Amino acid sequence: MKSKEPVSKIMTKNVISIKKDAKLPTAEKLFRKYKIRHVPVVENDKIVGILSLTDLSRISFADAYDDNQFVDDSLYSMLSVGQIMANNPIKVSSETTIKDVALILTKHEFHALPVVNGESLVGIVTTTDLLKYLIEIC
Repeated sequence: MKSKEPVSKIMTKNVISIKKDAKLPTAEKLFRKYKIRHVPVVENDKIVGILSLTDLSRISFADAYDDNQFVDDSLYSMLSVGQIMANNPIKVSSETTIKDVALILTKHEFHALPVVNGESLVGIVTTTDLLKYLIEIC
């Protein structure tokens, strides 16, 4: 691995994000539509959290139905993204090295990190991005 390469080389740049007050069925539809497992949560254009498909699965039967049938649970429908997201996630800049990102993900056992320039969300990097990078350089 080239130890000085920036995470901007491997991050996903066209980031799908969601608002903190969005309801869980809305988040679930985003995960399915874009085939993603993590979504940054924004409020007033500032990242305030991150939501994973695992977070949803913990409180629903999200994995127990097919692509066209959603769980019809009134409690689930009343909850917002802000109520179950991971608050104040660790963020990295687009200049953070790929090696440092790998160290952060390993140390904290995360699977995704928002990438920011200043306060602006510019990407997301996941363990899948790291694995694709390893395959490419090996």
